[in-house]
Amino acid sequence: MVIVDGNNVMGQRIGWHRDKSAAQLQLIDEVERIARARNEPHILVFDAAPKSAVPDKRSRPLLTIRSARTGSSADELILELVYRHNRHSELLVVTSDRALTRQIHVLGARVIRSGIFRRILEQKS
Repeated sequence: MVIVDGNNVMGQRIGWHRDKSAAQLQLIDEVERIARARNEPHILVFDAAPKSAVPDKRSRPLLTIRSARTGSSADELILELVYRHNRHSELLVVTSDRALTRQIHVLGARVIRSGIFRRILEQKS
């Protein structure tokens, strides 16, 4: 399973902030494509619910979209998801947050940086 820090990955693309809803929808489509190509479940986590027509927690085949609760952050939700997963060694988390990375490594999960994941997505497009 792959857990993706959506805001970190969006931040790797120049100009994403000009239309955050469009950037979220584009990222959702890209992550869904890679999840299907790899036949591997992905959870895409945002700091706040996408402003688009994509509701929170909507599941697509192999992709679940989650957003942090009000007053919380995507990093906190990601850590919660890692804690709840039974097999930490099977998890891959995509984030550029250093504190979160340290916590995830302590739990035994793997981490790749958002920029690397962004390049993987671009190669699959």
